[in-house]
Amino acid sequence: MAYLESLLHFLEEVLELSDFPDYSNALNGLQVGGPEEIRTVAAAVDASEETILEAVEQGAQLLVVHHGLFWDGLGPLTGPRLRKVKALIQGRLALFSAHLPLDAHPEVGNCALLTRALGLEPQGRFGSFQGVEIGWWAHAGLGRQELEERLREAVEGSVRLIPGGGETVDRVGVLTGGGASTLREAEAAGLDAVITGEAAHQHYHEALERRVNLYLGGHYATETFGVKALARRLAEEFELEWEFIHVPTGF
Repeated sequence: MAYLESLLHFLEEVLELSDFPDYSNALNGLQVGGPEEIRTVAAAVDASEETILEAVEQGAQLLVVHHGLFWDGLGPLTGPRLRKVKALIQGRLALFSAHLPLDAHPEVGNCALLTRALGLEPQGRFGSFQGVEIGWWAHAGLGRQELEERLREAVEGSVRLIPGGGETVDRVGVLTGGGASTLREAEAAGLDAVITGEAAHQHYHEALERRVNLYLGGHYATETFGVKALARRLAEEFELEWEFIHVPTGF
C-alpha cells in the first residue's frame, strides 16, 4: 500500500511534467482524484469508458494512461464524459495521464522503448514540439524489409510500409503515435526511414517525394510501451500490484 500523494510526487519527478510543453488538452498529471491509499495500479493507453470500467472491475485504485479524458476540449459533463467521470468516482479510481512527457522519456518513454524493441540503440533526438525533442534516431544498417519484420514483431501486429526511400536503412527516426509530420525533418537530417504509428493521406506522397521510407505500426500499438514501463516502475518503487489493460483500437 502507498499513498496517492507520494505516487503523484514520484510520477511528477520522473516525467518532469511541470517543465514539459504539450497540447493544451493533454492536461498531464492527475485528472480525477481518488482514494488516499493505493494498492493496485492499472495501466492503459486510453482513458476510454471500456478501460475505466475494466480497471474498476480489476479493483485498481489508480489508472495510469497515455491519452486522458479531455482531448475534445472544454465541455459539459454529459454523455460519455459524464459516464467516465462517474465510473471513476463511484469506483474510487484515480486517473493520471502523461502524454508527450511519456513519449519522450529516455527510460520509460514510448519512442526509446520501441527503438530498443527493434534491437536498436537510440543515438540522438528526433522530432520536436515547441522546442522540446520527443523522438529518437538510431543507426540501423538493415534492409528495408528486415526492419519492417522487426517492427511487426515489436508491435505484435500488422505494419504498413510506404517505400519512399532506398532498400537499405542506415539511419531511422522513431516517433510513436502520429509522427508522420516529421518527414521534412527526417529528410533534412539525412534519415532513411521514419517509424511511427499512423499517417494522414498526404503523408503517402510526401514520403515518396522526400525519399524516406515510412513505417506505420499503429497509433495504439506503438504507444503501449510507455504506460507498461511506467506502471512497472511505479509498482516496483512502492511495492504495488499492477496490470495492463489491453484495449486495441486497430489504428
